[in-house]
Amino acid sequence: MNTEEVISQITSMALLYGPKLIGAILVWIIGGWVINVIGRVVNTGLDKSGTDPSLKPFLSGIVNGLLKVMLVITVLGMLGIEMTSFIAIIGAVGLAVGMAMSGTLQNFAGGVMILVFKPFKVGDVIEAQGYVGSVSQIQIFNTIMKTPDNKTIIIPNGGLSTSSMINYSTEPKRRVDWTIGVAYGDDLDKAREVIKRLCDADDRILKDPEVFIAVSALADSSVNFAVRAWVNAPDYWAVYFAMNENVYKTFSQEGLNIPFPQMDVHLHKDA
Repeated sequence: MNTEEVISQITSMALLYGPKLIGAILVWIIGGWVINVIGRVVNTGLDKSGTDPSLKPFLSGIVNGLLKVMLVITVLGMLGIEMTSFIAIIGAVGLAVGMAMSGTLQNFAGGVMILVFKPFKVGDVIEAQGYVGSVSQIQIFNTIMKTPDNKTIIIPNGGLSTSSMINYSTEPKRRVDWTIGVAYGDDLDKAREVIKRLCDADDRILKDPEVFIAVSALADSSVNFAVRAWVNAPDYWAVYFAMNENVYKTFSQEGLNIPFPQMDVHLHKDA
């Protein structure tokens, strides 16, 4: 092949592929600019909508990734590359990866559901998967909790998003329940009056709804009072423990007995 033929072939290829290459380069440059603009618009929209900060990078990343995949496919198509087989390969790889990471993908989907629907937020005290603690982090795959004794619990979001959960921080008020027993033969009216006085003396116990005090059971060793009072949620445990101590001290001063299980053993001596 002489020089003229080489030049002729190069010229022909340049005329054939040159416009496609230039067009693909222009589309790549303009497409990249458009993707950046769309990314900024998406981030602004998420900020204005009050989307959870943990969810914003994930959503913007998904949008950015999908747009870039579309841009790559478009540019390759402009260069004359057959995309059918390429897309089929990508689909097969995606299916294999999805099957291998089914558990991880379930946790991923659960994290998205939690961040979107917000059944709880950072700082809430929840009971889930057999654990009770304060939520310290909500990640895409896991939720991190701190127990009252400062243990770190990591719960996968897949099970957390599909199972029952108790959120103790949703309502501003909570009801505190006690079962207080007095001995058989003690003055029930006096016991009720003492319990009512102790509840009224604690400013953390709300006046509305009114404290409920009633005999709930005639048990084996005691007559049990059911006591129910409403408090602000942060005061729940402080009021619960304080009342137990106050009842014990005051009942003793008032001559009321708090019974405890006991057994009488009788010995019989044969004649």
